[in-house]
Amino acid sequence: MPSEIIVALIGAAVTIGNVLFTTLMNAKEKKAARLEMQKAEQNGRTKKMENGLQCLLRSEIIRAHDKYMERGFCPIYARETLAKAYEAYHALGGNGTITVLYHQVTELPTEKGGEGDEVMDL
Repeated sequence: MPSEIIVALIGAAVTIGNVLFTTLMNAKEKKAARLEMQKAEQNGRTKKMENGLQCLLRSEIIRAHDKYMERGFCPIYARETLAKAYEAYHALGGNGTITVLYHQVTELPTEKGGEGDEVMDL
């Protein structure tokens, strides 16, 4: 009889062990799935913020292009700021038309032509 009790206890212990192991593994898998979903959501938000920032940089480069092409010159400080905006825009995947506009502005003189003319600020 004592051997039957020992066998029953071992069987119960194995069953309890399996239940605990399965429960822990399910919890671990659920946690991993939840973390993966959170990561995907964060990546989605990050991509949206990058797209928004790229759009703002694009608008600023276009605005600067229009302004300085109309003036016929682009001061050094404005050119430096434009270069940083373009570099960030390009790093975010922007290209195409904005590259052409950027190069048009950087080819402008840095000062207004003629004697006695003042350099205009932004």
